[in-house]
Amino acid sequence: MSETATTSAEKTRVDFWFDPLCPWAWMTSRWVLEVEKVRDIEVHWHIMSLAVLNEDKLDELPEEYREMLAKTAWQPARVVTAAWQKHGAEVLGPLYTALGTRFHNRGEGPTREAVAAALAEVNLPADLVEYFDQEDFEFDAELRASHKEGIDKVGQEVGTPVIAVPGPDGEQIAFFGPVVTPAPKGEEAARLWDGTLAVASVPGFYEIKRTRTKGPDFSNL
Repeated sequence: MSETATTSAEKTRVDFWFDPLCPWAWMTSRWVLEVEKVRDIEVHWHIMSLAVLNEDKLDELPEEYREMLAKTAWQPARVVTAAWQKHGAEVLGPLYTALGTRFHNRGEGPTREAVAAALAEVNLPADLVEYFDQEDFEFDAELRASHKEGIDKVGQEVGTPVIAVPGPDGEQIAFFGPVVTPAPKGEEAARLWDGTLAVASVPGFYEIKRTRTKGPDFSNL
């Protein structure tokens, strides 16, 4: 993949790695789509995996979270990866939107039924849902490679999403986040984007963080 700062029609390229299970990634993804309306950017979507991210840390995690990673976290990611491999990267954005709307906004959760409905909504073959439970996953190497591409840009001590934006020399700088709720709209979304570019322009900048005091708010999505 090219790491140049621009893409088609000289729009600024933004690369976005998501796990469809993560509500915080979902919030950030809705923000970056809002930014597409108010700034000249173009988002390129990529799959990553909370299961892959944490597979060497399982002993350090709470039992309930370990159980989720062992099964549930793999299922939607497999279907998304298979759709990408069989039908091209252009399906990732629409499929993510269809999945996230059901998982998060509608509260259906990451069920096989919700995944099947999302596939139908974006006119992808129904048989892709069979990858949901495919433990010996046909495209495991491709999923891990996509995940690694994002993590290699940002480092291991992060979660999802990962976004990569132009740095001061035009090469990409990647961050975890921004973590935000609810997803900003309009000019507020634009200000957060401008701030993201501003911190990316400072060599040696790594992190701004504060304690989260509320959960994901889907009310404006």
